[in-house]
Amino acid sequence: MNRKYFPLDKAAVEKLAQQYPTPFYLYDEKGIVENIRRIKAAFSVFSGYKNYFAVKALPNPRILKILAAEGLGADCSSYTELLLSEMAGISGEDIMFSSNETPAREYETARKMGAIINLDDFTHIGFLEKTAGLPELVSLRYNPGPLKEGNAIIGRPEEAKYGLTREQIVSGFALLKEKGVGRFALHTMVASNELSVPYHVETARMLFELAVEVKNKTGITFEFINLGGGVGIPYRPEQQAVEYGVLAAGIQNAYNEIIKPAGLDPLGIRTEWGRTVTGPHGWLVSRAIHRKGIYRNYIGLDSCMADMMRPGLYGAYHHITIPGKEDAPLSEVYDVVGSLCENNDKFAVQRKLPKIVTAAEDAAHADLVVIHDAGAHGRSMGFNYNGKLRCGELLLRQDGSVVQIRRPETAEDYFATLE
Repeated sequence: MNRKYFPLDKAAVEKLAQQYPTPFYLYDEKGIVENIRRIKAAFSVFSGYKNYFAVKALPNPRILKILAAEGLGADCSSYTELLLSEMAGISGEDIMFSSNETPAREYETARKMGAIINLDDFTHIGFLEKTAGLPELVSLRYNPGPLKEGNAIIGRPEEAKYGLTREQIVSGFALLKEKGVGRFALHTMVASNELSVPYHVETARMLFELAVEVKNKTGITFEFINLGGGVGIPYRPEQQAVEYGVLAAGIQNAYNEIIKPAGLDPLGIRTEWGRTVTGPHGWLVSRAIHRKGIYRNYIGLDSCMADMMRPGLYGAYHHITIPGKEDAPLSEVYDVVGSLCENNDKFAVQRKLPKIVTAAEDAAHADLVVIHDAGAHGRSMGFNYNGKLRCGELLLRQDGSVVQIRRPETAEDYFATLE
């Protein structure tokens, strides 16, 4: 079983909590950068490999600037994410815009920025042409339907709202060619948080075979294939992380077997990993404030589902540790909860943890609670239900200093849009 990492000891995180009251998110720049370099090294077997970081995972310009400095692009799905990328200095074809049910303004913005547009529906070919004009390079998103299994988070492909069928993909590329488009790309996204290497290799094989079919039926060749995101991280201590080198080698074998004999080599390989890049290098830090004992024992935190909704929304597991008690016996069983008026406002259910001291019992010695693997789809999925105000974000820099990269929301922020 792997021991979950946290970059600060009890004294350091307590000192930080005095300067920046809990709850807050903390991100580790060193961990993120080192992880990016491991990914790039593994996928260097593909010439010109690029990852478009899924901005939805961690939409903070300070983080995006770090990623851009390491050569990553941006995978955007909305107008605001396009603007965030621009704020971080990411522009042109370093942006891939993959949206669905897309308003005209968003296509217009993506076109003006020179982003690669990845269309989600056959009818959007005409819609894009009418509203913003067809660019030189167009990508289409493939939905394999029953030919490929999804997983619990993203669902079954045939029930998903995303992408084009196989027949629509062939017809779509033929239509784009007829309309004068000269550069083409192919994309899919069929799973989320998937740890199986064979699953991702088979996804690549599926796209490679489709690329060959499209070439044979339309005569076009592809500039690149985007294998999507979906590579998972080990949220549970007993899980193993995906070995990037093994995954890259498996995809390379499929490439050599399918792409090269078909005359499609060289073909660019792209991904849009977000969770994999930043997920393990972020934490939600909260304070235990209340204890409740009824039919179960509860520990109430000063954060809630409005700060991190994955456990409540998906029943997702996030590991929890108590600074200073990492080696203490797991003598208690708690539901760890927040203050939202929703019964699914739970970070953990019947979790074995050390005995926790709350602020209501002893304010001077109340425990901090660290929720792990919160560096993706954490703060970004926050919301304001119950009038909750979203917490701030801190960055632990490579020199050991800590800076605030997003302040906590205030009541004034909440009321600012009222007329």
